[in-house]
Amino acid sequence: MDGKLELRETQKLEGHSDRVWSLAWNPVTGTGGVPAMLASCSGDKTVRIWQQGSSKSFDCTAVLEETHTRTVRSCAWSPSGKLLATASFDATTGIWQQIGSDFECVATLEGHENEVKSVAWNASGSLIATCGRDKSVWIWEMQSGNEFECISVLQGHAQDVKMVQWHPFADVLVSVSYDNSIKVWVEDGDDDWHCAQSLGESGSGHTSTVWALSFSECGNRMVTCSKEYDCSDDLTLKIWDTSGNPSQTSGDGYAPWQHICTLSGCHDRTIFSVSWSSEGVIASGAGDDALRLFVENKDNVVDGPSYSMLLKKDKAHAMDVNSVQWNPKDPQVLASASDDGSVKIWELVGVSQ
Repeated sequence: MDGKLELRETQKLEGHSDRVWSLAWNPVTGTGGVPAMLASCSGDKTVRIWQQGSSKSFDCTAVLEETHTRTVRSCAWSPSGKLLATASFDATTGIWQQIGSDFECVATLEGHENEVKSVAWNASGSLIATCGRDKSVWIWEMQSGNEFECISVLQGHAQDVKMVQWHPFADVLVSVSYDNSIKVWVEDGDDDWHCAQSLGESGSGHTSTVWALSFSECGNRMVTCSKEYDCSDDLTLKIWDTSGNPSQTSGDGYAPWQHICTLSGCHDRTIFSVSWSSEGVIASGAGDDALRLFVENKDNVVDGPSYSMLLKKDKAHAMDVNSVQWNPKDPQVLASASDDGSVKIWELVGVSQ
């Protein structure tokens, strides 16, 4: 990234009547003449679908409502872009399919004791992971006819599980929690999943709640975010080398995934969301209403990889920023969601000197 850059707001999307928790770009839109599509979910119990029109601006084309009875905390498109999963505080996960111009809830996943906090699809679209306040992670397998079967319940966290995310290529699942840990889950065979590695405090891990994570496009790096309660009350992003095979753990203490570096002092309040663009730019959003962008330093690799702040965007929203998501098909475009009830579309542009 050469030259001076600016994160320019191109549109503010309004319609939700409560805080907006999460965002998801439809992965097969925004290319080949198919208009870009974005989903947002909210404390107002609804999901909104936003589609880009011929003028490049986004309009709300559908409101998914009257299914969830409490906050919709997380949403995720299947890799084919045909199904949308929504995780709710009503203890259910909804599966939605677009039928014509409307969306229909075609399945409801039930099993968590209380709030479902996050939902994610694996790379092939055959598995869904959910997690919640009941400290558990559930893995569901898609059957024919939009049926889903729970094939494993993972009990390893001591507290509320905040987020689940699959590796971009491998069937490796990562969960982050209020218990400060990052857990890496792999399958032994016959749907028997286990925690292959726990990235905790002893391994340069976080010392407070881990809120979110994001993988680089090629899957060899991961970023996690947290609020640290140490002597400086710092807030950090941590970068991890995830190129090793987590199934290869051994009794001699070998850890396949390793901490690379920690970025601190970048936000003034808890960092709630991170997103790694296909061009290698990390975005973060936090309780200080701000956005930050980071890139890897290419010049000084003697001491190992390091990252620095590319730019700051203070007062990006009027309240906490809960979610940031780079557009997978247009890596200059970032969406953000906030407690202020709005979604914003941003473009990373060069500024003439």
